[in-house]
Amino acid sequence: MTTSARVFKAALSTAAVFGVLATGLSTAGAAPAREQVQGLPIGDADLAETRTVQTLARGVTLTRIVRGTDPAPADQINTTPRGPWVVNVLTIDPRTADGQLKATYGPDLARVEKTSDLVKSSGALAGVNASFFTFTANPQYPGDPVGLGLFDGKLLSEPLADPTEANLVIDAKSNRVVTGHLRWTGTVRNLFTGVGLPLEFLNHPPVVPTACATLPDQTTCTVPGDVVRFTPEFAAATPAGAGVEVVLDRRGCVVRTSTTRGTALSPSQTSLQATGQDTVALLKLAKGCLGTDLAVSDEDGRTVPLRSGLYGVTGRYQLTKNGEIVVPDGTGSFFDRNPRTIAGTTRGGKIVLATIDGRQTTSVGTTMDETAAVANALGLYDAINLDGGGSTAMALGDGTVVNHPSSTGGAERAVGDAVVFVPNH
Repeated sequence: MTTSARVFKAALSTAAVFGVLATGLSTAGAAPAREQVQGLPIGDADLAETRTVQTLARGVTLTRIVRGTDPAPADQINTTPRGPWVVNVLTIDPRTADGQLKATYGPDLARVEKTSDLVKSSGALAGVNASFFTFTANPQYPGDPVGLGLFDGKLLSEPLADPTEANLVIDAKSNRVVTGHLRWTGTVRNLFTGVGLPLEFLNHPPVVPTACATLPDQTTCTVPGDVVRFTPEFAAATPAGAGVEVVLDRRGCVVRTSTTRGTALSPSQTSLQATGQDTVALLKLAKGCLGTDLAVSDEDGRTVPLRSGLYGVTGRYQLTKNGEIVVPDGTGSFFDRNPRTIAGTTRGGKIVLATIDGRQTTSVGTTMDETAAVANALGLYDAINLDGGGSTAMALGDGTVVNHPSSTGGAERAVGDAVVFVPNH
């Protein structure tokens, strides 16, 4: 479910709590505990449900919930009230867990990798897939996040104005997590004249106006285009094409200017690309040294400091907020039963990452309403829906894939980024 979709409830504060999954956790290395508990509120009330709970490390547990016992008829996956459903739940208690929750995207932002590889390469104990990403919409840069991408205090992809975007923001230094919808502004300005130019995107290929698509010289275009900032984290080279590009050194001073787009950046360089009528404005601005101002705020307009240890990924739709189910009504394939990935916090501050397998006779998946019901039943006071469908995956640090992805044979889809729990060593 990587269709395009680009909400931060408050500046970082302790996420609220509640609790909880099954009791009777096993000790690390021991056989998982199995128990019968009150069932999830999906499907028929009489369905059998089992939960297997395993301790992965101090303060980190993995719970496998299986609701329903008989495989679904293949033609009834989207309608059956009998399930079955398979839900894997990773719970992290920041008060006792020794490690940090982070987000990671692999070698560069534009490429995709399997969740299991992202978990393993980051030295994590476990993790799940995270953001919606470009995928097949731009095969040259498939990992480009469709929405917020915030990594260790660096805003590498901007949140969308689209209110359906839901963001998960992590303070790795305190393991505090909040959900909501961030906003941003970006401006590049000449440090001598003070003249500024607004940014449309961060690390996202600019669009050449249709009316000027055949013009070899974009500076003759009279239709507004895009102004985009690129950083070395994006890819081996910036997007090539019609337009102009200005490369800046670590101080923001102009290194070179080109009347076409596409170049390799050194680790200390950034660049600005423009298309359409904005090419003229960028060339006029790009004299001497430039400053870039990026500002992020929460839903209430409060500034979110872009500091070390801050991470953020993008989902679509808030599931629960302040303990209430808030997912909107909707129709279409996105709202139908699909594999899902959920992230959120309990009222007491525990962090929960969960996957629901789907599109299979052995686990049918959940509608958006059912997904919110699961999040609520797991005690998630605030929760969002991350990328799902074929992207849904949970993996352990040794590369083991915990869930069963929906692709043929259970093969993992390569994704843009992941949320991972990295133990302290």
